[in-house]
Parts: sequence; C-alpha cells; structure tokens
Amino acid sequence: MTLTRNVPLVPNQSALLFIDVQNFSAHRQGAEFKELSGAAFKEKYGWFFDQLNARVIPNMQAIQAACRAAGVEVMYTTIESLTLDGRDRSLDYKITGFHVPKGSWDGKVIDQIAPEGDEIVLPKSSSSVFVSTHIDYILRNLGVKQVVMSGLITDQCVESAIRDACDLGYLVTQVTDACLTYSQERHDHSLRTIKGYCRQVTSAELITELSGDAA
Repeated sequence: MTLTRNVPLVPNQSALLFIDVQNFSAHRQGAEFKELSGAAFKEKYGWFFDQLNARVIPNMQAIQAACRAAGVEVMYTTIESLTLDGRDRSLDYKITGFHVPKGSWDGKVIDQIAPEGDEIVLPKSSSSVFVSTHIDYILRNLGVKQVVMSGLITDQCVESAIRDACDLGYLVTQVTDACLTYSQERHDHSLRTIKGYCRQVTSAELITELSGDAA
C-alpha cells in the first residue's frame, strides 16, 4: 500500500481546529490593534481586515457548519495565559509583547464562529498549540487521526501547528482560503512552504468532500 497525505476525511476520526481566531487578533478593538489611529490601522492592517471580513471569516463559517453537520469534532485554540499577569507565557510571547490575560475578552473566539455547546477551546501561550496545551492527549482520547487546520496567522501559528501535528502522526488538511496572514505574498509563500507537510484544499473542496459529493 502506498502511503499518502491525500486521504479524504473520515468524519468520526477527524477534528477541525480553528487557530487564534479571537478578539485579540481578529477584531478591530482587540488589544493588538485598538491603540492604533485610524490611519495607522488602515496602513498596517487594512488589507488583512478587508480579506478577513469579506472572505476568510465567511469561509470559516462555511467549513464550521459543514464539519458540525458531518459529525467532525470542532475545536478552537486561542492565545490566552493561564494567569492574569501572563507570567506563564512563553519567552517568545513575552519578548513579542503578546499578553492576553486569563478570562479576558481578548481571549474569546470571535462571535462569528463562536463555539457551540461543549465544543473544546484550548488556551495556549506559545505559537504551537501542541507545545503549550495537552491537545495531543485530547485528540487521541477522541479517536482523532485527521486534523483540519484553519486560522491565523498562516505563516506563524498555523504553520507551527501543522508541523507539530504531522510529527505526532496526524494527517493534516489545511484549508487554504480559511487561513490568513498580513499580506498575500506572505500567505502564498507559507502555503508553498508547508505544502510538503499536509493536504491543501479550499473551503469549497472540503465542503464538497464532507457532503459526500466528491468524485
């Protein structure tokens, strides 16, 4: 048998993971942006938020609905400390200045793709969710073998999660138009760089696959 990453999802062995789609990093009033003037915000993050609101969040909503309907586990990770002062954060986050206090509004998943029922949300304090949470333990308890990745930022936390998931033995599917970073160039470069680690599909292709209409 030939080993391949190009394996369709088995819903009851799959999980959709949204990475850092939270108020801190995906809302105009999030801590990463709220102190910026209108002009500075538009210059630095205008393209990002235009793409996020017009295209990427709707794609996230679509794959979230399709996964829920198909019985795929839907999970979330957000940047959020286990403490109020962030003393448990990674050294990298301390140097970068990322500080999302425990229980804060900034640490919540954005309303547009808010968790429902008992969907699992894991706060993390490092780039990779596999480093600062026990997600690997949880996925194995759930019987998950295939992980679908969507989120922010394509060339940072999403890439980190994909690599670590692969090294831990999961088959990874990246939804290319349900991820985003701060420029088209960076996004496209990241997709090319990480392609060797995962299967890449569009949101429409994933939805077709889950609906059972794939060829």
